[in-house]
Amino acid sequence: MDIVLDYADAALLDKVYSNFAIPRDNIWRQLVSLLTIVNIGGFLLYIIPASLSYHFLFDKRHLNHPLILKDQVRKEIKYALGSIPYMSLPTTAVFMFEVRGYSKLYDNVHQFRLGWIAVAFQIVTFILFTDCFIYWIHRGLHHKLIYKYIHKDHHKWKVPTPFASHAFHPVDGFMQSCPYHIYPFLFPLHKFTYLFLFVFVNLWTISIHDGVYSVPAVMKPFVNGSAHHTDHHLFYNYNYGQFFTLWDRIGQSFRTPSAWDGDSPLAQVLQNGNGKANGHKAE
Repeated sequence: MDIVLDYADAALLDKVYSNFAIPRDNIWRQLVSLLTIVNIGGFLLYIIPASLSYHFLFDKRHLNHPLILKDQVRKEIKYALGSIPYMSLPTTAVFMFEVRGYSKLYDNVHQFRLGWIAVAFQIVTFILFTDCFIYWIHRGLHHKLIYKYIHKDHHKWKVPTPFASHAFHPVDGFMQSCPYHIYPFLFPLHKFTYLFLFVFVNLWTISIHDGVYSVPAVMKPFVNGSAHHTDHHLFYNYNYGQFFTLWDRIGQSFRTPSAWDGDSPLAQVLQNGNGKANGHKAE
C-alpha cells in the first residue's frame, strides 16, 4: 500500500501537507492519508465494477424473482456504503503496519533469484492460502452462535445482484478479508503483485454475485463461481468456498449448483413465463 501512498503524496498530498510542514514519514500523516485512500478506494473498487457488472452482465430478469426484495438494489448499495467506512478502520491499521515496514512485501522483482517465477509462485500460493482460510472463516460465520449477529445480513439477498458483493456487516467483511492481509506478513510478496491481487479479489467477489452461471466445462469441477455462490445464498449451508470447490468437498459442504440442473433463479423466472417464479425453499 505504500506504492499507492507514495503516488498520492506526489500527486496531491505533499501540497496539502506542505501548509503544515508535516513530512511524509510522519505516522499521523500516514494514518490520515491511508484512511482517506482506503475509503475512496474501497468505494471506487465497489461501485464502479459492480455498476458495470450490473448493467452489462447481470440479467435484469432476475429482479422478477419472488425472493428479490423490494428496492433490493438500492438497499444493497446503501448497506455496502454504510459498511465500507467501518471496514476501513481495521484495514487501515493493517496497511499502516505494511507501510511502516513490518510485512514481507518487497519492491524489486529481481530481489529473489527466480524473479518472475517467484512472483508466479506467490500468486498461486496467495490464491490457495486465502481460499483455504476464507472457507473456514466463512463457515465459522455460519455457526449458530455467530450467524445472526454478523453474517445473517448478507443472506438477506437470497437472489443477489452484483451490488450485494460488499453488502455485509463490517465485521463480516473484514474477517473474510483477513487472509489477504495475513499472507504478506507470513510470506514474501511483490508489492505490485499484491495490489493486482487486491483488485482481483474485489472483482472476483463481485463476479460470484453477478448471476452469470457459465463456467468452461473443464473448470466446472474445480472453480467456485456465481452458480455455486447463488446456491449458498439460497440454501445457506453449502458452497462456502471463495475461488475453488476443494474445501467444500473436503468439508462435505459442496452442493452441485442448481443452475447446472436447469433450476437457477433465472430459469425459474423464465419457466414461469409471466415474470414471476416459485421461490426456493431454504434449508
